[in-house]
Amino acid sequence: MQRIRLRYTKRGRLRFTSHRDFQRAFERALRRAEVPMAYSAGFTPHPKVSYANAAPTGTGSEAEYLEIALTAPRDPEKLRELLDESMPTGLDIVDAVEARTSGLADRLTASVWELRLDGVSLDEAARAAEAFRAAETVEVQRKTKSGIRTFDAREAVVSLDALEVSDVSAGPADRPSDTACAILRLVVRHVTPAVRPDDVLSGLRAVADLAPPVPAAVTRLAQGLFDAETGTVTDPLALDREADRTAPQKAAAGTANATAHAVEGPA
Repeated sequence: MQRIRLRYTKRGRLRFTSHRDFQRAFERALRRAEVPMAYSAGFTPHPKVSYANAAPTGTGSEAEYLEIALTAPRDPEKLRELLDESMPTGLDIVDAVEARTSGLADRLTASVWELRLDGVSLDEAARAAEAFRAAETVEVQRKTKSGIRTFDAREAVVSLDALEVSDVSAGPADRPSDTACAILRLVVRHVTPAVRPDDVLSGLRAVADLAPPVPAAVTRLAQGLFDAETGTVTDPLALDREADRTAPQKAAAGTANATAHAVEGPA
């Protein structure tokens, strides 16, 4: 059984799709592309697709991940192209590798988020970010199925910086505007309970009275393993790529050793 790991996006209006909406679209794409999927056992078999840490509904993302299991081997890049052609524009399959290591979900320990604040000046955003960073704790509340839950939104936030729109190298904004606009870039560790971008916005309102006149446009730029030394989030598929590069070398070395042993004969 071959396993393929894919990175996909949620762009533009497609950021409003729910996780279930994406699942339905992806399963249709698997059928259109005639992917030889492995299926679960039981009375109602399902294609073996594992999703990892999906972004909340209403947020854009450049870094969503999933893994599929196949019954026949396929070239990852060709498979990516076929699936991408079968998906709606905005739900784009942008990367694919063969899974040669274990624990993809364990390598998703942090996310880089971008919050576009229309109607907020850079100075306002910078003051709010400074107040948030200076606070030891920032208590926020979230409504859950069991009631209102209070937790600290500050501890999970590794960095929080205010940027001008001109400093952002990402693609075109979902909501271009001629009014004042600031960007908040933050790195958040994946902890329990999870701290989401809207929790950070609630914290900014609490510590700095920052209240954007329109809802923030939120995009996940990256997610992966958090490097404490550099404060960056690394590519979770890098280990699979490295293993894929070294596999032919190891196979060639093993063949050469076997050939030499056969020629020389047993010791």
